[in-house]
Parts: sequence; C-alpha cells; structure tokens
Amino acid sequence: MSNNLLRKCAVNLTIGAQLLEDARAFGVPLSATLEEALVVRVRAAKQARWLAENAGAIEDYNQRIAQDGTFGGSFGNI
Repeated sequence: MSNNLLRKCAVNLTIGAQLLEDARAFGVPLSATLEEALVVRVRAAKQARWLAENAGAIEDYNQRIAQDGTFGGSFGNI
C-alpha cells in the first residue's frame, strides 16, 4: 500500500451544530465516518467517470455482439 493511502491529513470542515452534538452524544467517530463516506462517494464518482469515458466503446461492443453474436456462440451450449 502506498504511504499516501496510510498517511492522514488534518482538514477543517463545517457541519451543522446539532449534527455535531448528536454525533458526539452517540459516540460517532467523526474522522472514520467521514473517511468511510468519502471512500463510497469517490468510488462512485470514479465508476461514473469510467462509464462516461468508455460509453462509446461499450456501445460499439454491444452493437457488435448484437450483430455478430458472442465468441463461440455458434457452437451452442456445451
């Protein structure tokens, strides 16, 4: 694993006062919770970007399969 993945950085952020009070009252770990949420959001953003960047190739592939069938499709089920 890269050192950048393990290294932690301090950041300043602003959240609602009541939300902060509730999180502290319930013992919700702020840093871990934010990090987990960011992992989910960044993963989703990367997937969306990849799909957008590859939409043309995916469409071309799907059209080719619709026209020509899959590799070995002419042999049927084994």
